Amino acid sequence: MRLEKQFPREIEKAKENRVPLIIPVGTIEYHGPHCSYGCDTLIAQGILERLEKEKDMVIAPPVWYGPSSWAVAGPEKGTVHVDVDIFEQNIYHILKSFLYGGWQNIYLLIHHQYEQETLLPMTLSCMKAAKKLTFQYLEEKRGMGWWGDNTNQEFYEELDGNDNPWDWITILPVMSREVQAATGYDHAGKYECSILSALYPETVKLDRVKDSNEWFIQEAVDSSPELGEEMIKLCLADLVQKIK
Repeated sequence: MRLEKQFPREIEKAKENRVPLIIPVGTIEYHGPHCSYGCDTLIAQGILERLEKEKDMVIAPPVWYGPSSWAVAGPEKGTVHVDVDIFEQNIYHILKSFLYGGWQNIYLLIHHQYEQETLLPMTLSCMKAAKKLTFQYLEEKRGMGWWGDNTNQEFYEELDGNDNPWDWITILPVMSREVQAATGYDHAGKYECSILSALYPETVKLDRVKDSNEWFIQEAVDSSPELGEEMIKLCLADLVQKIK
């Protein structure tokens, strides 16, 4: 279900049943003349729309603006870059509203700066925001020294249960290291254009690759929705196991 289309009764029931709440996180970033600016966000969102057919979940509206960086291109080519510290604060406050609102099974799904699951600015920002919030929530709700209190002596034995605070908010890549190894991973090239074109065909125009000689887009001409579907299948098989 889509969060923005729901009503309080349905949302309260989802919280009670620990239905996962998943937030696609991405960017508005230059991906060459042939690939849409919303590529990273659209891939995360599109994968969730497919996954929803297999698993009960609540899909929150995407976070469209993030620390794209200007590594690929500057603002003159349309990339919108949000400072990493500002982005972290934005994520923190979004998550705070959900956690204090009763959600304790939250996921952020990312398809940007996640090559081989390397911890780059976007992922680190989300992780830091999540852990900072979790500790603050625990201190406020359970009091300072909550972990060291004798009433918490079975903390480790209970980590496999539903009340494990370290599992309240989880950061995941769309494509795990294993999925990337099985298929491929790039920026606006053969692989990214394949998965994007399979999800949203109108967002890739391969006839425009020739409009630029940029090295990272040249193999996009070898992309195909068929390859994209193979990549999607692997992503879904991985995520259905990780999203509880």
